[in-house]
Amino acid sequence: MIICSCQSICDTDINAAIDWMRAADPETLITPGKIYHALGKKADCGGCMPLFLQTMRGNPNLEVPPELRALRPAPEKGTRYEGRSQGH
Repeated sequence: MIICSCQSICDTDINAAIDWMRAADPETLITPGKIYHALGKKADCGGCMPLFLQTMRGNPNLEVPPELRALRPAPEKGTRYEGRSQGH
């Protein structure tokens, strides 16, 4: 499926780039910019970015490693604490 019509990038291109980057360096931070660069392309209008990100998130090589999951406890339901001091 075509994801970025400006640069002719399809979902298989994005997944291949993610798989290649993860195989080359398992700890690398994978961003849309790095994927464009790996494919030898540049982002143009940005209209594809929501679908681009959705495609990225669907790749199993983009999951958070198990040792990094739950490092910070999830906030309790109903609380509005956002990490700011209470005086703000």
